[in-house]
Amino acid sequence: MSSNIRITKICIFCNSEFVARTTVTKYCSLICASRWNKQKVRNAKIEVSNKEVRVIKSITIEDLKAKEFLSVTEASKLIGCSRRNVYKLINAGKLKATNILEKKTIIKRSDLDELFNRPRPEPPQQKEYDVSECCTIGEAQIRFGISQSGLRNLLIKHNVPKIQKHKFVYVPIAVIEKILS
Repeated sequence: MSSNIRITKICIFCNSEFVARTTVTKYCSLICASRWNKQKVRNAKIEVSNKEVRVIKSITIEDLKAKEFLSVTEASKLIGCSRRNVYKLINAGKLKATNILEKKTIIKRSDLDELFNRPRPEPPQQKEYDVSECCTIGEAQIRFGISQSGLRNLLIKHNVPKIQKHKFVYVPIAVIEKILS
């Protein structure tokens, strides 16, 4: 049965306009129809592969949560950071680990959990000094006979507190005397 109707449509695959003879036509040519079907099959295969990968990843994380002892690589996957960061935590003493062989470092799961439950230590409060107990940096240079860079290096090395008042920087006299004596 032939049809005399002519409908302007847009191809699903190439988005070009074409004249269709039926209302259900979706593609402008046989080539576009076959390419669309091939693309659907390809996308279905990719989606199946992606689902398999997601399932495998979720299973591995669940397995890691069940293990009592973890390697550095497994610990890094579990916390979501790099292996280098896990090694830095071990070297800093924040994470306990045992080196069984030269190339095998084992971390106890409970130590890894304890890392996140441990309260953060508060930094020690520095003593507040009054400006009357302090002298400016220039006065300290003259008083102790030391160069500007020498005084600066001492202040940095011994972590001496500085007080900024307007345009002057004050340092405690008692602390500098203790350092230089």
